[in-house]
Amino acid sequence: MLLARVGDTSYRVVLLLHILTAIIGFGAVFLNALYGRAAERRKGVEGLAIAETNYDVSQTAGYFIYAVPVFGILLLLMSDDFYKFSQAWISASFLLYIIGLGLSHGLLRPNVKKMHALMRELVAGPPATGAAGGRPPQVDEIEQRARTVGATSAVLNLLLVVILYLMIWKPGL
Repeated sequence: MLLARVGDTSYRVVLLLHILTAIIGFGAVFLNALYGRAAERRKGVEGLAIAETNYDVSQTAGYFIYAVPVFGILLLLMSDDFYKFSQAWISASFLLYIIGLGLSHGLLRPNVKKMHALMRELVAGPPATGAAGGRPPQVDEIEQRARTVGATSAVLNLLLVVILYLMIWKPGL
């Protein structure tokens, strides 16, 4: 246990860092769908630039997202047993955070990376046409993956809202 109590200056500094990393990390990715729509509207080199820039920002945001539970754990240790890992709202928050990381790394990132590769193929040169001279097959795959990315992003945003609810209302405390 660290030497602090809820409300002490050191506790409040760690609380500030916990909230700040959450704002920066989750705030940077919460509206990613808007960048996706902008990339879709512009297409070509401009759309790819928007999509890749958004990915780079999201990667940086990830470091802040990873720091959130670190500061949360420090707060628990500093709370002089006022808050405990065994409290339901804390356990549920950690579980939802881990589920969110799993969705992000297992579904979201691989699909976004593949979408960017397909977009680079389209930008690189004249695309092959699909069946009966239709649109390039990359477009169909990008659209399918975009649906997966959109649904996964919506679930991740919902998980964040539930975690915020748990953090603010602390049910069971």
